[in-house]
Amino acid sequence: MEDKEKQVKKITPKEEDYSQWYLDIIENADLADNSPVRGCMVIKPSGYAIWENIQGILDKEFKKIGIKNAYFPIFIPQSFFQREAEHIKGFAKECAVVTHHRLVADSKGKLIPGGKLSEPLVVRPTSETIIYSMYSKWIRSFRDLPVKLNQWANVVRWELRTRPFLRTAEFLWQEGHTAHATKKEADEMTFEILNIYEKFFKNYLAIPVVKGKKSEQEKFAGAVYTITIEAMMQDGKALQLATSHMLGQNFSKPFKVRFTDKDGKLKYVWQTSWGLSTRVIGALIMVHSDNKGLILPPKIAPFQVVIVPIWDKKISRQELIEKASQIKAKLRQAKISVCLDEQEGRPGEKFYQWERKGVPLRIEIGIKDIKGKRITLARRDTGEKKSVPLRDFVKEVKATLNDIQENLYQKAVNYSSQLTHEVSNYSQLKSVFENKRAGFALGFWCGDKKCELKVKKDTLATIRCVLFNKKKNKDIGKCVVCQKPAEKKVIFAKAY
Repeated sequence: MEDKEKQVKKITPKEEDYSQWYLDIIENADLADNSPVRGCMVIKPSGYAIWENIQGILDKEFKKIGIKNAYFPIFIPQSFFQREAEHIKGFAKECAVVTHHRLVADSKGKLIPGGKLSEPLVVRPTSETIIYSMYSKWIRSFRDLPVKLNQWANVVRWELRTRPFLRTAEFLWQEGHTAHATKKEADEMTFEILNIYEKFFKNYLAIPVVKGKKSEQEKFAGAVYTITIEAMMQDGKALQLATSHMLGQNFSKPFKVRFTDKDGKLKYVWQTSWGLSTRVIGALIMVHSDNKGLILPPKIAPFQVVIVPIWDKKISRQELIEKASQIKAKLRQAKISVCLDEQEGRPGEKFYQWERKGVPLRIEIGIKDIKGKRITLARRDTGEKKSVPLRDFVKEVKATLNDIQENLYQKAVNYSSQLTHEVSNYSQLKSVFENKRAGFALGFWCGDKKCELKVKKDTLATIRCVLFNKKKNKDIGKCVVCQKPAEKKVIFAKAY
């Protein structure tokens, strides 16, 4: 009885409490659960299936440009972090450290640490240091370059304030690390990866994004520069979805990652790193879902279609299942992922269950449908239902899934546009962030750190990115804070 009550827990309206709404969506969609270890989460099959789809899509895209997968240890000697000053400064507070390699029992049988390590080991918060120590062994000549490796792994960042998927002490991600002979090649790789991420978010997750460069205050610790992909959630806050870092020679010099060039001279490589994590599942929830539950874009959903047979005394259960199985088989032949719900239960309860789990399209089939040689399609995004002939149903399903994908993207574009405000002075900037659902403030910034920190202190908003200016003649404006001449146009927002 308790399990059933937990399954049908009411979803708090997002207008009432957005934070609780988010947690309720995760619980009702059965995506994750709290771990016995504070700040960690257990990703359940429904949630992990989304991550598997993300992996599968991006992995193919990475391999198209010559990136190979590898795996590196989770334990990193503490001394490695001290070789790059900015890097250790940026991660020191989040590092979990192992100092002993076993437990021993004292005279009272209590377990205590034993076997102290000669050097403490940091539990991987990111892998630049361990990977580049290996690159220094592997790279000798210009013929060894470029090196383009990626790993799918877990990392640990000891966060004190956590939220499932968005910020946890341990999370899953991919991190790419490349080494090049020239700065030009490294710059090109940094931007090529960001473009892959941008297309992925738009085409698969149906999330509109903003691309730009991080300020010096916000860039990755140890990078020359960081470029980023930012998106707006339904509460108006920003979420950083992916980043790509030009590391220059900041790591190759302390780790002695060198090569002999064609001219016979010994040179340091130019490096990049880039990554994306299970945080994107949090973005999927917050960008698309509603008060009924999770909504997933068809191209990333583990199941694009669920078939729900409607039991009736006028037809045997076996005959209805056989008809539904035929529909399932035809959809699978068309490479559409589909689930057939054979469980006992009332149709309404099942509809409610699948709505909460976010399956994009539901097929209903009962005695009336069989007699009329039709099936009913029910969309998760709009709730719209329509009856289609069995002879054309695969074509109709494909068209409807495509329409759902496009509708979710356009809907996200619309609310993002509505909550993006052009500002020209400090009064306008502050007024934007006085609203509960503030959104993005778009304005000029002079580049002075003092102006950036003033905005953060007064409004809690940060510069999410400096927008790329593609025009030959750059726009000139006035800094929204100090009114000095400014060329940089930026997005200010409160963020997760």
